[in-house]
Amino acid sequence: QMQLVESGGGLVQPGGSLRLTCAASGAIFSNFVMAWYRQAPGKQRELVADISRGGSANYADSVKGRFTISRDNARNTLYLQMNNLKPEDTAVYYCNGHRSIVDYWGQGTQVTVSS
Repeated sequence: QMQLVESGGGLVQPGGSLRLTCAASGAIFSNFVMAWYRQAPGKQRELVADISRGGSANYADSVKGRFTISRDNARNTLYLQMNNLKPEDTAVYYCNGHRSIVDYWGQGTQVTVSS
C-alpha cells in the first residue's frame, strides 16, 4: 500500500512559480510510474505530466514548456516545478502512483493563480 502526501501548493500571481512535492512511503517508489493530475472546479481530473521509472516524462500540451516533472528515487519523492503560472492552472493537484492495475492517490494540494 503506497501512501502519497503532496505539499507546496498555495496562492501565486500570474507569471509566478511554485514547486509541488509528493512524498511516497509504504511501497517501492522506483517500481511505479508517477504522475501529477489536476482538477479544477466543475471539471474532470486531467493528467498534467507523468514520468516513467527510468525518468522519461510526458506533458499535457497546456503545460509543455512551463512545467517540469522529476523524481528522486533515493528520496521516494516526486516533484512538479511550475513556472509562468496562469489563472487557468488553478486547480487541486494530485500525486498518482501507478503500477499494473493499481493506482494510488494523494489527498491533493490547492494551487491558485490570481492577482
